[in-house]
Amino acid sequence: MASPQLLIFSFSFLYLFFTTTLYPTATAADTSAASVGGSWSLLQKSIGIAAMHMQLLPTDRVVIFDRTDFGASNISLPDGKCREDPRERALKKDCTAHSVEYNVGLNSFRPLMVLTDVWCSSGALMSDGSLVQTGGFNDGERVVRVFNKSCGKCDWEEIESGLVQRRWYATNHILPDGRQIVIGGRRQYNYEFYPKTVAADKAYTLRFLAETNDPSEDNLYPFVFLNTDGNLFIFANNRAILFNYSRNQVLKTFPEIPGGEPRNYPSTGSAVLLPLRVVQGKVAVVEVLVCGGAPKGAYVNANKKTFDEALKSCGRIKISDPEPKWVMEVMPLARVMGDMILLPNGDVLIINGASRGTAGWELGRDPVLNPVLYRPYDQVNSRFDTLNPSSIPRMYHSTAILLRDGRVLVGGSNPHVYYNFTNVLFPTELRLEAFSPSYLDPSSSKIRPKIISPVTQTKIQHGKQIIVRFTVQNQVDLNRISVTMVAPSFNTHSFSMNQRLLVLDNGNTTKLVGNLTYEVNVTAPPSGYIAPSGYYMLFVVHQDIPSEGIWVVI
Repeated sequence: MASPQLLIFSFSFLYLFFTTTLYPTATAADTSAASVGGSWSLLQKSIGIAAMHMQLLPTDRVVIFDRTDFGASNISLPDGKCREDPRERALKKDCTAHSVEYNVGLNSFRPLMVLTDVWCSSGALMSDGSLVQTGGFNDGERVVRVFNKSCGKCDWEEIESGLVQRRWYATNHILPDGRQIVIGGRRQYNYEFYPKTVAADKAYTLRFLAETNDPSEDNLYPFVFLNTDGNLFIFANNRAILFNYSRNQVLKTFPEIPGGEPRNYPSTGSAVLLPLRVVQGKVAVVEVLVCGGAPKGAYVNANKKTFDEALKSCGRIKISDPEPKWVMEVMPLARVMGDMILLPNGDVLIINGASRGTAGWELGRDPVLNPVLYRPYDQVNSRFDTLNPSSIPRMYHSTAILLRDGRVLVGGSNPHVYYNFTNVLFPTELRLEAFSPSYLDPSSSKIRPKIISPVTQTKIQHGKQIIVRFTVQNQVDLNRISVTMVAPSFNTHSFSMNQRLLVLDNGNTTKLVGNLTYEVNVTAPPSGYIAPSGYYMLFVVHQDIPSEGIWVVI
């Protein structure tokens, strides 16, 4: 039998042959808008698994995992270990890994042991920096898994029956009290919390999920954001509510998104909570942006080999308004299965996906290779830029997350059952790459800030002052300095759970304190409603060019 290394080389060679020979332009969607900005770099030719789920840890390592019932992966478990699971539907004895830890600084990775099936699961980073990950399929549907950030050789710890209900395609969010709420999942019209406060903790009915369900189940992986009043904005299918999870009460029903098209799995658009600007301890405006997806009936049609054009529309709504209304915008490229990533300067990157079809096995067509940048505070009709393309299609089960250095890590794409590298339209993708937005161009180096204090991993407190010192090679425009904090998100299926960016109140306090050295006095977010306790990446932004971030923990 061929060695794992030889198999990896062979599969990588075949993949490169097929991607460059069968579709040299990767059957790209229409890119009539000018392509400007950004660059791509290949980090790893193979990490051994397809990156279905990703989470950045405050150690600058990324936990990546795939489902366990794909058969053997292309990376072996260490030290001759094997996973033996009588409940497994693929291999009863499996000596390959289905999870890896990627070291950003060293550009290296190591295999991890995950025992139960994590297919289409969810998770979030807890306040201590550990990843708590929930649910999955088959033997993993009620399992809670913990990956501790604090040791160099940590592995997954698994808690059987950690959940009350089976959770498959659910969404998680960190709450102000530090717990996770786990919402929905296939045929689960309810929510629960983790960790449990008492042994008798139960699941609570959420009728909204049943009301927004349809035969193609366009409300899986609902979009969930913590509002600044402590309640949850929940978007499923084409509707949204403001929900008090403590009282199990719907406080507000928002208008249906214009057009009524579904946006959640398998129609799979994406969404972000736009940057929260904290001024004198308050956030005046809270907005949600929902982009892309597939039209009604697209999932049924795709299963009949008719691949509908994806949606070009974005809906933006001020959920803080007394009478909120959707404002619609048009992207330069239609996109389904796209990821929306908040960048440190407050822009939104829309990346990955296809221009026809839906999420699901073999149901997407025409990869969209060009990312799109959305600048939320520019004038309407001038907010979008189409950026430089990748050469790698990122279809179903692809992922993207922001790194502390400002790059976006991109991986995954396995739009069919099992690890198939030949005789399929889009082979299983094991390569890992990074997209560098234009703010990382060398031409911006002289106006790019560099933080010199506080040091990374500094502890801060809600509402307290933070003195940030930084250097800039060129003279600083004191009116164009901001300090932002970004929560590291859990990304899967085109949605980044717990994604959040705060623009801190600096009171126009930036001043020169030494040779090329500046100081700005900012106020930490006032409460866990605005910024739940935990780890954040803190950036200084000068003329829209962010510094490399440092880790801070509230």
